[in-house]
Formats: sequence, C-alpha cells, structure tokens
Amino acid sequence: MDSSRTRLLAALAFLLAGALIFARLGQLPLTQPDEGRNAEVAREMKDSGSWLVPTYNGLPYLDKPAFYFKTVALSFALFGDTETAARLSSALSGFLLLVLTFAFVRREYGPPTGALAAIVVATSPLFLAFSRLVIFDMMLTLFACGAIFAGYVAEQKRGRARAGWYLLGAASSALATLVKGPVGFILPALVLGAFHVLDRRWDALRRFFAPANLLVFFGLTLPWFLGVNHQYRDFAYYGLVEESLHRYTTTEFRRVGPFYYYVPWIVIGLFTWSVLLPESIVAAWRARRRWTSADRLLIVWTIVVIVFFSLSKSKRPDYILSVIVVLGALTARVLALALETRDGPAARLLRRDTAVLAFVCLAGTGCLVALLAHPSRLEAAIEMPNGSAMRLGAVLTRLAIVLLLGAAAAAATWWRRSAAASLAVFVGVPLAVLTMGFDGVRLYANDRSARALADQIPPLPAHTELACLECFPNGLPFYRRQLLTVFTDAGREFTSNYIVFMLKKTNPWPPGVVPLDQRDQWLASRTQPVLLLARLNTRKKLDAIAAARGATVTNLFGGWSAALLPAPKAP
Repeated sequence: MDSSRTRLLAALAFLLAGALIFARLGQLPLTQPDEGRNAEVAREMKDSGSWLVPTYNGLPYLDKPAFYFKTVALSFALFGDTETAARLSSALSGFLLLVLTFAFVRREYGPPTGALAAIVVATSPLFLAFSRLVIFDMMLTLFACGAIFAGYVAEQKRGRARAGWYLLGAASSALATLVKGPVGFILPALVLGAFHVLDRRWDALRRFFAPANLLVFFGLTLPWFLGVNHQYRDFAYYGLVEESLHRYTTTEFRRVGPFYYYVPWIVIGLFTWSVLLPESIVAAWRARRRWTSADRLLIVWTIVVIVFFSLSKSKRPDYILSVIVVLGALTARVLALALETRDGPAARLLRRDTAVLAFVCLAGTGCLVALLAHPSRLEAAIEMPNGSAMRLGAVLTRLAIVLLLGAAAAAATWWRRSAAASLAVFVGVPLAVLTMGFDGVRLYANDRSARALADQIPPLPAHTELACLECFPNGLPFYRRQLLTVFTDAGREFTSNYIVFMLKKTNPWPPGVVPLDQRDQWLASRTQPVLLLARLNTRKKLDAIAAARGATVTNLFGGWSAALLPAPKAP
C-alpha cells in the first residue's frame, strides 16, 4: 500500500473512531448503579474540593482510588455537571488508547496495520461501550496498555533510552494503580514477566524492577495511599485484603461465572471480528516458528489476562478490555496481509470467513425475528421494567433488516473474492448495527437511570429533605444536586462495599444513614418536610408511614413511589 493511501486510511480510522466515541455522548442518561454513583462521587469532589478522599452521598467512598474521580471532577468544573462532561474522561481515554495502539502496531508491523488496528478496535462493541460509560475501566486499560507497551519497547533500546522507557512504563503502571488499585501494576507485571520468561530474557526482569522504576512507581502511588490511610486507619486492610484479595479469591462479591466466562464475552466484544478468530488462531499456531517478538508479546498478553481473570472468583466483562485491544491488533495483522497479497493465505482466510459472517448475520436475523414473534421472550431476555421492552420492537425490526442486508453483502463479497470489499463488510455491519440500535440503547438506559425519577419528582417546598426507605436510586443525588438520607439495616443500598465495611465498625452511624429501628425517631426530629421514596418491596411500609402522618403516596417512574411527609407540628 503506497504512502498516500496509508495516510488516508489512518485519517479515516481516526475520523471513524472519533465519531463512534464522541458522537451523542451526552444523549443517554446516567445508568444505575455505576454511572450514577461514579458521577455523583466526582460531583461531590468538585463541590467540596476534597481531592484526597472521595465521598458518595457525603460518606467516604474508598472502593476505588481517587484519580479517575479527579478527572471527572475537573471535567465538571470545565464543562458543567452534565452527562457529556461525566463521560468525557472515559471517552478521551478510549481515543488515546486507540492512538497508543496505532503507534505501537505501526512501529511493529507498519502503517497500514496500525490504521487497521485502530479501525478493528474502534468498531468492537466492548471497547466502544466502555469508552462511553462513567466507569474506571477504559482509563485503567489505557495506562495498563501503556505500561506494557513501554516495557516492551524498553528492551529494544539501550542506555538512557532504555531507562527512559522503563520510567515511562513505571509511571503508567502507577497511574493505572491510582485508577483501580493493585490490578494496575499486577497485569503489566504478569504480562511482561511471562513474556520475558518465555523469551528467556532473565536480565529484563531485573531491569523491570530497577530501583529507579520502583522510586517512580511508589513516588506516585504512596502519597495518596498514605494520606488516605492516615485519615482512615482501616483503609490499608480494606483496599489490599477486602477489595483486592477477597475479590479475587472469594465469591462474596457475587460476580461468579464459569471458567469459560470470557469466551462468549470475547465473541460479543469483538462482534464481526470474532468470526476471524478460530481460523486465525489455527493459522498462527501453524506458523509459530515465524512469530516475531511483537507477535509473542501479544499472544502471551492475551493468554495471561484471560487465564488470570478466569481463575478469579469475581468476573466481569470489563476485566478483559485489554484483550480486545490485543486481539484487534492481531486481527489487523491478518487484514493487512490479506490486502497486501490478494491470493495469499490471509486473503483466502478472509474470504472464507466472509462466508461465515454471512451465516452469522443470517442467524442473528433469525434470533431477532424469533424474539419479535414471542413478546414474552423479549421481556425475559432484556429484563426491562414496565413493559418497556415492547417499545424496542421497532428497533429490533430495523436491526433484523440490517443483519439480513449484512448477510447479503457478505455473500456477495465472498462471491467477488475482494479482500477490500470483505473488509468493508466487516466494518460496515457493526457500524450499521450501532447506528440503528442507538434508539434501543436509549430506551434501555432510560429505564435504568435515576434521571426519569428525578424529573417526575414535583416541585417541593423549600428545604425539603429527601429520604429513601431501604433503597437508594443511584444517580438521584447527581440529578437533584442534593444528598439523601437512607433508612437501612447495613448500607447495602449504596452499592459500595466500603460503606458497608465502614458501617459495621462505626457507632453511631454518620449523618445520611439511619438504622431501621431509628426511622420513626429520625422522622419525628425533622423540622422540614421530608419526601420519602420507596420501591415496590417496601410500599406497604411507606403506606403505613404516610397514613400515620396524613400524607398521600404518589406512584412515580419505574416502580418507585413517594410521599411528602409534613414536618411534625410543634407541641
């Protein structure tokens, strides 16, 4: 591929990536629990100026370090407390990760492969989803990948250049740790360690843990860690044992899954590109004697991350985001070879898998038609309240048509034997699905956000307090710009493991959290009206409380109900 076409391909790759990541970033409400909670933590940090200890609803929130919240808080300070500003940190992290991936792949495999890697990763649904959510994982992946890339490049340098790359890797690993804890340094250490052992590069392990690198790492991470531990003496135990070790070794976080948990998530996460994986893996193994050093790094990286998190008792799809990046780079390698040599093995592989893609799209069409034909199955599959899943019928119909057209396009491309046309189909199908499916995502998000609930709360008397009866709508403090009081037995409603941990050791509980047996006493002590919110499972209790105070219960969005309790009259 000549230089002008390569530059055009790179420009198109980043224009496409920018559009996919940033377009309509603020058009979806913050979903519960993660987005609503994380945005509120950042909003409170911005308003209070407490940059050391994050708070959630006024309570210390030490489930994760503060760095990510600081970036979102700065975004709020610059652009206002909006959904777009809340998601900007993740979006910028995703885009920078694409730039980093492009630069690494371009260095190792050439400019066309770098541009194709950016396209493959940008059109992978798992990558795109976490680039558009108020959650830590895309920023974690950016810094973890940066640490691994830097550690790899360092071993190809000498003298000061090598030391500089290692210091960059140590700083990147430290930032990853400040985003999400020990996993930020564990993953780079495991991947690079396994890679160097495989290549029998024993001296690299010593250089990796050189005193200068450790000084940079601890110089960036310890000030925050020690500062928080000075204020909360139990934080070191909680962060290292409860939040990290127990999350990995026990099922108490209720995120269990089978050993093969990540296989379907890789298929879903890569979407059309996963069709290329089975045959590519076989072909790569047969050609293992010709693997380059970069090939070995990416393959070891994939295996180490999947095995490490498969052994964990706590599993989530976002844990393997870096694998999506790595598989995107390896897939781009196949695509570049197919475009370079039209009659070569890679081109033939791409043509065969284009036929497989046609069958996959056809099967997807059949599944959507079956869901549309049985509304009850649609409700069960999507798990949306209030019958709102039925409103997705038109969206699913459009998606079925898109997949049917994709199947036809893939079949026609297979017949034409054009590698470029096959690439266009592999890119075009996810683009069409993402475009046509956005309204469905909007409906889904609306039903899982506190924004609609906040909008339904009527105008209240001045200084009205908001309280929740054994519930807590994550995100409502963000949309109401107001802290809530929660009646609870243990604090689980906050979806914060640290708050539950803290409440077990605290007596009396801090303001904003009221034990259930002190509910009536708290309500009687108020000098202002209280809007009390409840879910369906506590509706009877709300009815009794409202009746005792002469208030009316109002039904709100999504199974919520509320009663405006007047302040007790003075005796």
